[in-house]
Amino acid sequence: MSDSAPTTARSGDRPSRINPQLLRDWARAAADGLAAARSEINELNVFPIPDSDTGSNMAFTMNAAADGAEAVEADAGVAAVTRAMADAAVAGARGNSGIILSQVLVGVADAAALAEVERDYSFARMFAGGLQLGSLAAVRAVSEPREGTVLTVLRAAAAAANDNLDAAPADLARVAAEAAADSLEHTPEQLAELAYAGVVDAGGRGMLVLLDSMVLVLTGVANRRRNYRGLLVEGNLPVQRADEACDGSSDMDFEVMYLLDGTADERIGRLRDYLAEIGDAVVIVGDSSSGGGERFSVHVHTNEPGKAVEAGVVVGAISDVRISCFALDALRSAAPDEPLPRHKRAVVVVAKGAGARELFAEAGAAVVDADDGLSAEALADAIRATDAAHVVVMANGELASQELVSVAAGARSAHRTVVFLPTASMVQCLAALAVHEPGEAADVDAYAMAEAASSTRWGSVQCADGPLMTLAGTSEPGDMLGYIGSDALVIGHEPLGATTALLDLMLATGGELITVLAGSTLDEDPELVAELESYVRRVHPGIELAVYPCGQTDSVLQVGVE
Repeated sequence: MSDSAPTTARSGDRPSRINPQLLRDWARAAADGLAAARSEINELNVFPIPDSDTGSNMAFTMNAAADGAEAVEADAGVAAVTRAMADAAVAGARGNSGIILSQVLVGVADAAALAEVERDYSFARMFAGGLQLGSLAAVRAVSEPREGTVLTVLRAAAAAANDNLDAAPADLARVAAEAAADSLEHTPEQLAELAYAGVVDAGGRGMLVLLDSMVLVLTGVANRRRNYRGLLVEGNLPVQRADEACDGSSDMDFEVMYLLDGTADERIGRLRDYLAEIGDAVVIVGDSSSGGGERFSVHVHTNEPGKAVEAGVVVGAISDVRISCFALDALRSAAPDEPLPRHKRAVVVVAKGAGARELFAEAGAAVVDADDGLSAEALADAIRATDAAHVVVMANGELASQELVSVAAGARSAHRTVVFLPTASMVQCLAALAVHEPGEAADVDAYAMAEAASSTRWGSVQCADGPLMTLAGTSEPGDMLGYIGSDALVIGHEPLGATTALLDLMLATGGELITVLAGSTLDEDPELVAELESYVRRVHPGIELAVYPCGQTDSVLQVGVE
């Protein structure tokens, strides 16, 4: 707090002159207050879009204003200090909330300039007049003003201050702050987006910090405010129409800001109209500086950031261009310490056999070796190692469903989504990879892969280790068992007979393509593959057969029918 706070004038005296250090102290206290409340204000941010940056933008803008005030010569007057604050705020404004905040400071600077002309150096003239001018400037700056926003809170504070011009400075600041607090509590009654999100207006909460900071500087005592993260207001909430969206969302993907110099006021009107055609949340404000021509700060949400910048180039000289993507900002804020993935898409598959691993790798998948077993931790590590934002995983029956749940918990993050396709065999996995389109939308691609896998009827031929009761009878050690899914439906004494019998069963309901993944035992019997091809041509003509040497040891072969 400054030692030079203004004092109340005695009756009949001219009001005391404001010490410029009061304004420096206020600017720094407001910047510190907004920094402390940044997280709370960000969480309240649902309008005009829920991008959770209002607190950060206001804190950054006010810090720029405080730095500007402190950079002015120590003996500078009130008008010079307030103008430095305003110019720095306009130049450094972030987001539409920062621009509106800058307009409050422009209003204070304009009021200080008028007070100097009128030789009225009272706190009331500067503060109440500044709030009034700032309120008007902020409304003019916004393309579509709405009730229940910071504009409403600011207007209430300005009205209360102008109704109490005879009050002592500290009392005047308290009255304005309390009027703002009361108005803030009722913002959910005025704006449906706030009511249905259960919050007060984020920008209005930031404006209350600004006003409370003046009370702190004047009195040394900070106002205690409730936690505004929840909705505690009593009253009538706005009724939502059936066709009214209340999520505060925007169809625009980018926020564009830049500074504009060397243009006439009439061209600003045309620029505002054009930006409103290609976007929303248009805010254009000038710094009202007296020297060197007016500088404008331009803000718009749009899907065409290039056109928004080009429009500024047409009407003047632009600088400090800032373009941000709301989706990327959301990712960064969700996990600020985690780097963004380097790749958009990846597929992870589990395979047995050197030939199978080579086959899947050629199809573009990251392959996890399961020859010696597979753990949930190893699969999660493989998913993370892809460094991709969207990962499709096919475990091919090597992990139980409850283990896949733990894999998902360990591999997902704020920057990574993981989708498990319910493939129970490598032949289903191969069918899914055949329709994989990396250029397609992630959800569409995953759905197509899942559909291809589920439509593939699969079976296998395995060697019985011992006696086994099956639907086809009792097997003996060394028998060849033909499985469809997990049911043994064929018992044969040699691989070819068991395989052909299994194919006959699987093709009884139709099929156009047979895929065979040959295991390591067939490496010793290459004639079997030739005999199988001959059998399919003779007994099932017109059906295509594809055989891949995969080398798995847990089955003689796997079969897929599509």
